Amino acid sequence: MTERTTRGIDLAGPHDPLDDPEVRAARDRGIARLDALGAHRRTVRGRRFDSIAVHGMYGMAAALENGGSIIEPAVLAPAQHFADSAEMEAAAAILAPGWIYSRIANPTLLYLEQTLALLEGYGFDGETSAHVTGSGMAAIALATQPFLGVDAPGAEPGPMNVVVTARCYGGTFQLFTHEYAEDRGIEVRWVRDPLDLDEWASRIDGRTRFVFGEMPSNPQLSVFDIEGVARLAHAAGVPLIVDSTIATPALLRPLRHGADVVVHSLSKAVGGSGLTIGGAIVSRRGIVSRVGSDELRDDFATWVKLIPHRNQGPALNALSALFLLSDLRTLRPRVDHWSRTSLAVARFLADHPAVEAVSYPGLPGDEGHAVASRYLWLADGDAEGLPVNRYGHLMGFRVRGGPRAARRVFDGLEMVWRATDLGKVKSVAAIPMISTHQQQGDAGRDLAAVPGDLIRLSVGGEHVDDLVADLERALARA
Repeated sequence: MTERTTRGIDLAGPHDPLDDPEVRAARDRGIARLDALGAHRRTVRGRRFDSIAVHGMYGMAAALENGGSIIEPAVLAPAQHFADSAEMEAAAAILAPGWIYSRIANPTLLYLEQTLALLEGYGFDGETSAHVTGSGMAAIALATQPFLGVDAPGAEPGPMNVVVTARCYGGTFQLFTHEYAEDRGIEVRWVRDPLDLDEWASRIDGRTRFVFGEMPSNPQLSVFDIEGVARLAHAAGVPLIVDSTIATPALLRPLRHGADVVVHSLSKAVGGSGLTIGGAIVSRRGIVSRVGSDELRDDFATWVKLIPHRNQGPALNALSALFLLSDLRTLRPRVDHWSRTSLAVARFLADHPAVEAVSYPGLPGDEGHAVASRYLWLADGDAEGLPVNRYGHLMGFRVRGGPRAARRVFDGLEMVWRATDLGKVKSVAAIPMISTHQQQGDAGRDLAAVPGDLIRLSVGGEHVDDLVADLERALARA
């Protein structure tokens, strides 16, 4: 259940749960619990970023209901016991709080969702809600599919389209290319240069259903003007969806800049220990959309949770949610440390004779540096509380000599792990052409600006001297 009062579901047939006075009483008890939770949420929203990350919505009252445990409980049972039939009926009709079945909801998942909603909403005046999924790709699919249904009355004639930056994660590219374009006939309008607002504007029209951008992108580290693209999307009556996986809420909170929906692969820096995968959808209240119900627009993340997710079932495991909650507690200091190390590594690579080019928005010469510097700020600033830019843990570098030289360098790494993952406390590297973007083919990689000599490097918690030494040894093989 959510932390707000719901209106219930539209039940076909003559039976109305609220005709039963016991169900009405169960509903009223549930509303009282939600009101108390809302008061606690207002208190938590007044805290600083790190305090929200550490405690979330799990307070002392909740601890006393869980044997006094100061850590959120891992509720591993698949189903909820109800005090009586009235409570069960009220929960099933979404009239009162209840998690019912772990495919639908779960108490541990709810604590994770509440924490993510508060962190993405940090510094944002509006209300936010979140829904977690079994993977980042599940989150992207659930966040985009609802806008691809039937037209609203009076819609412009013609096939629907979606506008997407071509510089995106390979799985995202494949979802839009195969499931949407090839299988469903939806026109995918790729934006080659995400810094060019005119190109975004030229792609958006009266048949566009949503606009999607990745900031910064994986693996190109491209950025875009969120506020400018949001204005273009909203002028057309469609939502802006932003994949903010690489930045995390510690550096970027797109809802503050006009985005409607944010998606994350929690498997990356949010879950920096590397113990599980997961995804998240976070939305502001009252998103912009020409299609869909009033409930969809009013509270998108909750609507996804209660309808498409409930029906499709890409649920996150409760133990995974607990791992992710634990990782979230140190998110800001981790991202700060990794970002500072990454900038030092990027500077080393930029000066190395075996490196053709480095993509990292923290470098002044990077094409996206000015835009990144507008948006990427460490939450609550540095140790003295002063505003400070941080540019994240991911970078890409091209090796002189082409793809074969890049492979030799890659194979020479002795401490940096060779893996398709990123955002972990252990540094990892990949060659996107042969891994994360392999299935796009040459044309798709050209569209997405993923050359064969590119190595993607995700910097973790190691000492910068050791990382530089490992890269130095490997680059000697170029």
